[in-house]
Amino acid sequence: MLSGGAGVPAVRASEPERQEDAMPGKVLFILTSHGELGNTGRKTGFYLSELTHPLAVVREAGYDFDLASPKGGEPPMDGVKREDPVNAAFLDDPAMMARVRETIPLDKVDPKDYVAVHFVGGHGTMWDFPGNPEVARIAAGIYEAGGVVAAVCHGPSALVDVKLSDGSYLVAGKEVAAFTNEEEEAVGLTQVVPFLLESKLAERGAIITKAPKFQAKVAVSGRLVTGQNPASAKGVGEAMVKLLGAGVAAGS
Repeated sequence: MLSGGAGVPAVRASEPERQEDAMPGKVLFILTSHGELGNTGRKTGFYLSELTHPLAVVREAGYDFDLASPKGGEPPMDGVKREDPVNAAFLDDPAMMARVRETIPLDKVDPKDYVAVHFVGGHGTMWDFPGNPEVARIAAGIYEAGGVVAAVCHGPSALVDVKLSDGSYLVAGKEVAAFTNEEEEAVGLTQVVPFLLESKLAERGAIITKAPKFQAKVAVSGRLVTGQNPASAKGVGEAMVKLLGAGVAAGS
């Protein structure tokens, strides 16, 4: 800190304040680019509250953010419920909507730029997150650099094929919460989705933890944070921020 002694210009006294006010890091939110709900003829996409709720928590904690998607540009949006005040505030913010329209293509993302990644849910993710080499590259890159990997609802579909440098699945041996088989049945899409997310994660060695249908459940397993459904979205954001505040992204 400056002593304020003689010969030090007064204007420089603001420099430490600027350093203290600097954002603590940047979080990447990844949204699906897939808008077709299988062969139903219905539309899908990313589920809005699974972006807006954790994003609000992350921004309140002082973190910068980027939005990305497999194809870049404007991703399809689902679950647009304006009665949710967090959704309404987001939808009514021109700057936020501009960010949605201009998501970064995943092949342009450098994992080193981020302290955490959050895979936003929505049924669309089930088609373009699994088996996507860019999704795997980003998730493994951030995780192995000591960062936080988070996902909610169908967002954990991003993790089913992610392997670490030792060849193990990222989710293996970790507690994971995701949209359950019972929830998929309840919404009538068991025969529509490419696979049942809960079952696939279990096949990869995840330890599934869950609440009753559509009730909030967040699992924290080391630097992996997952949530079961839309009701879990804010809790996922809170858990991410708690881990980042504890310094895990610095390798602790």
